[in-house]
Amino acid sequence: MTNHLANASSPYLLQHANNPVDWYPWDDEALQRARQEDKPIFLSIGYAACHWCHVMAHESFEDPAIAALMNASFVCIKVDREERPDLDSIFMNFLVSTTGQGGWPMSVFLTPEGRPFYAGTYFPPVRHSNLPAFSEVLEAVARLWRTDRAGILSSSENLTRSLVAQRNPSSAGKPIELQLLGEAVQGISDAYNWQNGGWGAAPKFPQPMTIEFLLRQASRGDQTSLELAIHALHAMARGGMYDMLGGGFARYSVDPTWLVPHFEKMLYDNAQLALTYLHAYQLTGEIAFREVCEATLDFILREMTHPLGGFYSSLDADSEGEEGKYYMWTPEEIRGSALSDDDAQLLIEAYGVTASGNFEGRNILRRVMTDEQLASQFHAEAGTIACKLRKLSKSLFNERQKRLRPATDDKVLVSWNALALAAFSEAGKALNRADYLQAAVSNADFILQHMLQDGRLRHSWRAGQAKVAAFLEDYAGLGLGLLSLYQADPDPRWYQAALDLLEQIITHFRDPAGGFYDTSDEGEALLYRPHDLQDNATPSGNALGVQLLLKLAAFEGRSDWQSIAQGMLEANLSLVMRYPTAFAGWLSALDFALGPIHQVAVLGEPDDPLTGALLSAVYQRYQPRLVLAASTWPPPAGTPALLAERPLLDEKPTAYACEGFVCQQPTNDPQVLLKQLG
Repeated sequence: MTNHLANASSPYLLQHANNPVDWYPWDDEALQRARQEDKPIFLSIGYAACHWCHVMAHESFEDPAIAALMNASFVCIKVDREERPDLDSIFMNFLVSTTGQGGWPMSVFLTPEGRPFYAGTYFPPVRHSNLPAFSEVLEAVARLWRTDRAGILSSSENLTRSLVAQRNPSSAGKPIELQLLGEAVQGISDAYNWQNGGWGAAPKFPQPMTIEFLLRQASRGDQTSLELAIHALHAMARGGMYDMLGGGFARYSVDPTWLVPHFEKMLYDNAQLALTYLHAYQLTGEIAFREVCEATLDFILREMTHPLGGFYSSLDADSEGEEGKYYMWTPEEIRGSALSDDDAQLLIEAYGVTASGNFEGRNILRRVMTDEQLASQFHAEAGTIACKLRKLSKSLFNERQKRLRPATDDKVLVSWNALALAAFSEAGKALNRADYLQAAVSNADFILQHMLQDGRLRHSWRAGQAKVAAFLEDYAGLGLGLLSLYQADPDPRWYQAALDLLEQIITHFRDPAGGFYDTSDEGEALLYRPHDLQDNATPSGNALGVQLLLKLAAFEGRSDWQSIAQGMLEANLSLVMRYPTAFAGWLSALDFALGPIHQVAVLGEPDDPLTGALLSAVYQRYQPRLVLAASTWPPPAGTPALLAERPLLDEKPTAYACEGFVCQQPTNDPQVLLKQLG
């Protein structure tokens, strides 16, 4: 027997469609039933790759006795946090404000009108670890609803009023200055763990936005930033969080040494990390960074790409009912994988595989010996070890492919796809990978054809259905992704689509008090309209909005867009500087705003070798404060204002290097262009 989730598109909701719990999706039917029957709502929020969500489902939501308690006293609603980040944001704020911590699964009790009054995360089926049994929680809440309704409603009203009134503090418009970048680096450096790499203890997250900001400062010549970024990137790439065989990164490390990952693989992590490793390669020339970037993007293409071009959301942490089973090894499994004894031993030594294991009796692969150490132990040339390891790891990867693979959450989310779109676009040009650029074009085509309906963007797509009105992070993130694609593939339609998205943001998301709401003024009425500023695993919608405003202002010469962005930066500067690792997306926007912003216009036929040489001069270096517009001459309608009134020099392909639309002498020489760009 199925419940009301049987027709959902979300894989997470479908996982619960056969529970004995009478689940509803978040919709008018469920909310109306709660009001009609005067029942409180039990709201469960999670996502498909969440290990503890699966645990609570198996322990409680599949238990007929617990389901009977839920069905008798509550209207039960299940929400995929990835489909509804607005609901997740609102109720996570409530959870954190009332308990001091958050997480998933999120368990929230609401009045029939949708106002929260009690919340927690995972509840076990029986008491343990100072947690009450879930059945006890259900019975206590139901009893209070019967005996102290007035107290619950009063508490809910007060808590809701506090949430609605709660706004992030802002400064009084402190001006942005170049010295702020150095102060932010100092704050990030003070919190850095030089022993293990990264920030914080455990769980330890990869923080690609923080590393990206450091690389930006390294491009200004800041040595501390360069050392921090390189150290962090090497530490992650050697650890168990990085998939040594298949490429790509797990969500985070549960220990401080990057050994034991939380095994789920998320699109947003891998997209951001691939781009960060690409930029590190461009800045340093270290081939190891390029290899991690390509292995990560190859993983996305191989395992997370829909035939039509969209990118899937995640891979589960579990397979065969065990977390991480797909990724772990014993020495016997490696020796029994059709490798010679010497080759198997090389892998065992390189990846630290032991008989006792490093996690629950088995081994998470991580790099414990360098190429030089392996060469010495196995009496080989150091230069041959890296190539041999790649070949042997590929053989072990093929062996792993025979295992039962973790499940895929195959819904397509615009905001996460936008991060991958930027990564594939930049890597395609910088690494001369035509397959990456084609993946970016296919992805942009897919989103614009399948997820843009009647001029309005949709947030989520699966199995031919686009659902849920898009959020600020979708509009702004896609705008930035399309600009990255335009700079790699200068088709005016990518640029025009980005312009249209910004116009939608200004029209439908603007907050009169400053910045942008996360939801459109055309969207569903909620408890309140969230206006989040802090970056989390992905950049906040407002941080993305600032970046989009700044970049399009540089393409178009729009001082009004520049002013909006600068006002947002100034208003939130105190928060950004006080918590730099929590606002690293804002720091990158600040870095761009402080400039100098290089504007490059290249005009010439695409198939002319000189046009290609001029563009290659721009692509080959990491230049985070640069925008590039390219076109045939004369430029057709729909191209950026940066290309306007730029004649060819000597009737040859020509480049203009500008700052603030004030340009240096036009040139036909790629080397001269490089010098002009500093």
